Amino acid sequence: MVLFLNFLILAIGFFALVKGADWFVDSAAGIAGKLGVPQLIIGLTIVAMGTSAPETAVSLTASLKNSADLAVGNVLGSNIINILLLLGITSIICPLLVRKSTLKFEMPFVILISVILMAIGIEFSFSNGLAISDGALTRIDGVILIALFLMYLAYLFYMAKHGLADDEEISIDKSKSYLHLVIVLLYGLGMVIGGSNLTIRGASKIAEFWGVPERIIGLTVVAFGTSLPELVTCIVAALKKNADIAIGNIVGSNIFNILFVLGISSLVTKIPYQASFMMDSIIAILSAAVLLACVAFNKKHVLARFSGILMLVLYAVYFVHLVRS
Repeated sequence: MVLFLNFLILAIGFFALVKGADWFVDSAAGIAGKLGVPQLIIGLTIVAMGTSAPETAVSLTASLKNSADLAVGNVLGSNIINILLLLGITSIICPLLVRKSTLKFEMPFVILISVILMAIGIEFSFSNGLAISDGALTRIDGVILIALFLMYLAYLFYMAKHGLADDEEISIDKSKSYLHLVIVLLYGLGMVIGGSNLTIRGASKIAEFWGVPERIIGLTVVAFGTSLPELVTCIVAALKKNADIAIGNIVGSNIFNILFVLGISSLVTKIPYQASFMMDSIIAILSAAVLLACVAFNKKHVLARFSGILMLVLYAVYFVHLVRS
C-alpha cells in the first residue's frame, strides 16, 4: 500500500510538472506577445526552455533537498532517453530528415558539452595533490555552463535571423487579459514547483523502499517522466508526418538540459557528482555519437528505421546494465 501511494505521488508529480510547464509557457508567451516582444525572441527563449522546465524544476529541487543523485541522474538519464528511446521510437514510426546545421553544429556541440560536463564533474587530481576537478559541480562550473548556454542562444538567434533555422509558428492568444495570463502563469509555476516536490518525494521513497540507489531512479523513472513533453512532441510530429522537426527538438532539449538545467542548479548550490555517474556520462556521449554517426553515414542525412531499431536495442542493453548494477 505504501509503495502504491508513492507511485501515485510520483504520477501526480509528473502530471503537475508537464501540465504546469505547459500553462506557464503559454501564459509567458502570451504576456510577451501582448508586450510586443518579437515571436523570434519568444520562440528562442520561453518556448524553447519550456520543454526543459520539468528537468529544471526536478534537478533544482533535488539539489536543494540534498538528492544530488536525482539531480544529475535526471539530466543524464533524460538525455540518454531522448536520443536512444524517443528518437528510436520516432524514427521507426517515420524516418527523420536532419538539417545540415543540426548535423554540422548542434549534434557535435551536444557531444562536446557532454564531455565538458563529465570533465568538470568527475574528481581528478595529480599525484602532488593539485586537483583539477573536485568531484562536484560548483558555482564556477555553473558559470561556465551558463556562459556556453548564452553562446548557444546567440547561435540560435543568428541562425533564425538569417533564415537558416526552421521558423516555428507560435500560437499566441492576445485576446486574454493581463490579469488572466498572470494568474495562469503563477498557477502553472506553482504546479511546476509542487510537481517537482512530489516527484522528488515519490522517487526518493520508492528508492528507499526497494533499496535502489537514487542514481538508478533518477536515470530511469524520473528521467522518463521529465522527458514526457519531448516524447509527446516527437510522436505527434511523426504521426503528422512532420517528424523532420523531432531531431532538432531533441538535440536542443539535450543542450538545454546540460547547460541550462545543471548550470542553474549548480549556481544555486554545489552538486556532488558521484563516481558512478562516469559510466552514465560515457553512455550519454556515446548516444550522441551514435546519433551523429547514423545520420552522417546516411547519404540522405536521414535517421532511418534501422537506426531507430539499433538505438532501441542499445537502450535496452543500457537498461539491463542499470538493473544489474
